[in-house]
Amino acid sequence: MIVMNPPVVNPDHRIDISSEICPMTFVLVRLALDQMTTGQMLEIRLRGAEPRRNVPLTAQEQGHEVVGIVDEENGESIILLRRG
Repeated sequence: MIVMNPPVVNPDHRIDISSEICPMTFVLVRLALDQMTTGQMLEIRLRGAEPRRNVPLTAQEQGHEVVGIVDEENGESIILLRRG
């Protein structure tokens, strides 16, 4: 997986799952994606190595596109997904 700065976009939806642990992290992402239409963008704020690794991989496996990932100095990551 490529870590990159996402393009400057205004995501259609945002969720903060930084206080959640796996497997709830992807459950919440999945619920958000299910409410979106194809092509819409979801910005996800999360914390921890496990969700940082698993959320993008699972999203890709389910046909969504990882547009970008930004790892912040405070230990949180922001993932930008495009619903497939």
